[in-house]
Amino acid sequence: MDTRIIGRHVIHAAALFAAFPLLSPGARGADTLHSWNSGPTKFAVMQFVRDVTTEGGQDYLPPDERIAVFSHDGTLCPEVPAPVELAFLMDRIKALASRNPRWQSKEPFRSALSKNLKGLASAGTRGILELTAAVHSGMTPEEFEATVNGWIAKARNPRLNRLYSECGLLPMLELLDFLRSNGFRIYIVVRGDAAFLRSWAEKVYGVPPAHIIGSSVRTKYEVHKGVPELVRRPDFDMLEDGAGRPPAIYRVTGRRPIAAFGNSDGDLEMLRWTAAAEGRHLVLLVHHTNGGNEFAYDRKAMFGKLDSALDIARKSGWTIADMTKDWNRFFAKTGK
Repeated sequence: MDTRIIGRHVIHAAALFAAFPLLSPGARGADTLHSWNSGPTKFAVMQFVRDVTTEGGQDYLPPDERIAVFSHDGTLCPEVPAPVELAFLMDRIKALASRNPRWQSKEPFRSALSKNLKGLASAGTRGILELTAAVHSGMTPEEFEATVNGWIAKARNPRLNRLYSECGLLPMLELLDFLRSNGFRIYIVVRGDAAFLRSWAEKVYGVPPAHIIGSSVRTKYEVHKGVPELVRRPDFDMLEDGAGRPPAIYRVTGRRPIAAFGNSDGDLEMLRWTAAAEGRHLVLLVHHTNGGNEFAYDRKAMFGKLDSALDIARKSGWTIADMTKDWNRFFAKTGK
């Protein structure tokens, strides 16, 4: 008989689909997941939320323990042809290049100027933060935020021809709302400069600045003309991808999450750490399989490589959201 593992529960496939309509009353806002097709993936999400929010149930958890963490690029928004922060940095490097002739021959600046994505991918998080520190040191946090907001209001993903601020993946936006309506505290984990995402995440994802976890450009307290302010320095505290994510999450939240959502090998340790939690938990991997509505990539991707994590997810019985099978719409407003 066909069976499926949903969290720590083994459910026969026939019973799974028969039970699906009964889940709606158990979790607030369940009918908001319009962009998710009915099936085992949506069932896993709804069953999990129902289990941890039903008072008196064996898996009930109070709101303080309902921590959910999301990777950003590739999980909440597309990261093809390049992650959104990298697109921002390439534009900023180009705008400031005339003042910095040495960038023409120095990596990773040379790759940024030529939009050599392969070169930038090989530079990794450290290279991206080097670009950030170079072009945005000397600014106050408010000046940096204004710069980011000016860019995000106009910049478009060149492949989708959509504003980056309109590239939030609709099924994931619905999922954020669904979790919030059921008492979850949501955090977004990024490997780049957290200040970049903090500038606009609340408008797009409903996640406040204090709930963005990532690398940070260091700041220095200074007084200019009698006015105290912080000034961004040309160095940073880096959040290492992979094993660096769980300690960073714990420093901010003080807890192990009960739900984690990612899309790449860089998210693997965060997902494993969450999956090792005692009691009920949900680990979900977004698999980019739809090249028509979004992008199709996994094991050989330049950004968001999904290889080991995909194998481990299948072996471990984690929930995998296959974009082609599990989603019926990808973006809000205009477009598909």
